[in-house]
Amino acid sequence: MDQQEALSNCITTSNTSLPQLSEPYRGKVRDVYSLNENTLGIVVTDRISAFDHIMRQAIPFKGQILNQLSKFSFDAVSDIVPNHIIEVPHPNVTIAKKCDPIPIEVVIRGYLTGHAWRVYRSGVREICGVRMPDGMIEHQKFEKPILTPATKATEGHDEDISEVEILSNNIVTEKLWSQIRDVAFQLFERGTAVAYKQGLILVDTKYEFGLYNGELTLIDEVHTSDSSRYFYLDGYEERQKKREPQRQLSKEFLREWLMEKNFQGKDGQTLPDLPDQFRWSIYQRYSELFETLTGSSFEPKLIRDIDSDLDKVFKEYI
Repeated sequence: MDQQEALSNCITTSNTSLPQLSEPYRGKVRDVYSLNENTLGIVVTDRISAFDHIMRQAIPFKGQILNQLSKFSFDAVSDIVPNHIIEVPHPNVTIAKKCDPIPIEVVIRGYLTGHAWRVYRSGVREICGVRMPDGMIEHQKFEKPILTPATKATEGHDEDISEVEILSNNIVTEKLWSQIRDVAFQLFERGTAVAYKQGLILVDTKYEFGLYNGELTLIDEVHTSDSSRYFYLDGYEERQKKREPQRQLSKEFLREWLMEKNFQGKDGQTLPDLPDQFRWSIYQRYSELFETLTGSSFEPKLIRDIDSDLDKVFKEYI
C-alpha cells in the first residue's frame, strides 16, 4: 500500500447524486442518510475527533476499520440485545434500522483511566453520582465496573450526568433505564471476555441505544477503538506496580498528543494539525487493534470515489 496515496485519499465527507435523498446528518465520524422510513445508510468516514473537535486531517482506512470492527463486535453481543445492523455491503457503509435514539451515552468504566482519572487527580472523588474510593492510582481496576453516563450533545461538549438526574429530568422512564443499565453491564462483561481471550483488557467503553418499534436496540458502534479503551493484558500488573504507563490501544494517545500541544478543546486554544507520519501511526494503531481483537488481518481497500459507490449501494434501499 502506497502510504502517500492512502493519506491523500481519505474519506472526509460523502455525498450522493440520488435525487430522492436529502443531505445526511453529519456527526463527528459518520454521515447518516435516511434511505426510507425504516432504513439508514451510515457512511463511516476517516474523520477523527478528540475533545469533541474533529481534526482537520483524517486517518487512512479508519472508517473501514471501525465499520468492520463494529460488525464483528455487534455479532459478538447479538444474543444480549438486538442491534441496528441490517447489512454491511461496503467497507465504509452499514445499512441500519432507523431507531429513535436515546440521548444518553452509557459509559462503563472498569479502571480509573482517562477522563475519570483526570477528575480523580483534581481531588474530586465523585463522578456522575458514583463515589470513587480514596487511595487509587491511575489505571487501577475498580472493585466493580461503574456506570458514568453523559448527555449526548448534538453540538458542543457531552456532559457528565448522574443516573438520578437522568430520571429526574425524565430523559427516560425508570423501567427503560433499568433495562439499559442491565444490558450495558452485560455488554461490558461480554466485551471483557472477548478482549481477554485475545490478550487485551477492556478498560472502558460507551454504548448508545435507541428504540426500534419500541424495542431497546444497540446502535452506533460497539467495542471499537473510537468508543473503547484497551490495555494489553501481558505486563499490566508489573507496569502498575512500577507506576509505569500502560500499553494502550485506544484514542487516548491522540488526546495525550493534543494535550502536549496545549489543546483540550477549551476556548482560546488552537487546534493543531496532524503531521502525515502521525496520521499513519494512528492508522497502524487502529489496524493493530482490529487484528488483535478479531484474530484476523485487516485488508485495506483504497476507495477513490465513495460518492459513486454510495449511489450503487443505496439504490437497493430507496
